[in-house]
Amino acid sequence: MKYIDLNGKSAAELAELLKEKKVLLFTLRQKLKTMQLTNPNEIKEVRRDIARINTAISAQNK
Repeated sequence: MKYIDLNGKSAAELAELLKEKKVLLFTLRQKLKTMQLTNPNEIKEVRRDIARINTAISAQNK
């Protein structure tokens, strides 16, 4: 996901996407603890996606 993809979305869509990514991050962390996660780099990508979404939300508020 790139910031350009998020730029045209509304605040409600961004909030919903943020919620989905946070739930995904939680499940990935649980899988990591139980040794079910095959690619730990997925956690890094989801964290970066969350940061991009937060940046888009704060850019809309200005």
